Amino acid sequence: MSTRQHARPASELGDFLRSRRDAVAPADVGISMWGARRVPGLRREELAQIAGISVNYYTRLEQGHSANASDSIIDALARALDLDDAERAHLFELARPTPAPRRRGTRAEVPNTGALALLASMPAVPALLLGRRNDILAWNPLGHALLAGHLPFTAPDAPATRPNQMRMLFLDPHTRELHRDWADEAALAVSSLRYIAAQYPDDRMLAELVGDLAMRSADFARLWAKHDVRLCSSGEKRLHHPLVGDVDLHYEALHLPDGNGQRLLTHIAAPGSPAADALQLLR
Repeated sequence: MSTRQHARPASELGDFLRSRRDAVAPADVGISMWGARRVPGLRREELAQIAGISVNYYTRLEQGHSANASDSIIDALARALDLDDAERAHLFELARPTPAPRRRGTRAEVPNTGALALLASMPAVPALLLGRRNDILAWNPLGHALLAGHLPFTAPDAPATRPNQMRMLFLDPHTRELHRDWADEAALAVSSLRYIAAQYPDDRMLAELVGDLAMRSADFARLWAKHDVRLCSSGEKRLHHPLVGDVDLHYEALHLPDGNGQRLLTHIAAPGSPAADALQLLR
């Protein structure tokens, strides 16, 4: 291994592999079950056999004693575990050595100036600018009115105290009540944060966010321990706004091209729908 790289904590890769093994029913991969089983899903030897690798090597990999697994082995494990695209990308990320720590994440993010201009140019669309840690770097007036009217409009301007979307979802009663499908929203948010955290293993502030939420929210800790991984680039949000009632919107997360993790989160109402009328009232 290069002196400029280091292995990830063994628990990250091992915990993810174990969680995915537990999620595979033996019957789904043609394994007959006889007698009592000590694990809910596949045993190590069963997964190793399906993937075509030795049990000893797989055990060492899961326990963090084997670094730099080849792409072919990781790909075989992804196929054996029937991982989707996001889970497969996450597995490859965890299996790779990471660059040597660069003390990234000791400073607050600076909002992209082009994204700020775009926010200002779309007054009829509720929109936020999110950082990679889910800090709210900016919002337009309608985005603020829809999602956080109980907070000052200028709240994102102070880097040390700006709102964080994850903290709001788990620790702010107003935000929790805003989502009619809060449990689904929370599960999706945590599985997305899992994916992002693997992309930035040396981000100290991101690690502190995860630790703080795990200590302060039992719901977050339970969802984080499941090791689910998903991407949420688009979908539906079912809200109950305290001023305009139920609002059903389509959202799109538009990642900025410079790759720093910042993204625009837009909310769109179908033309002529009750949601469009509700947004007009909020304006």
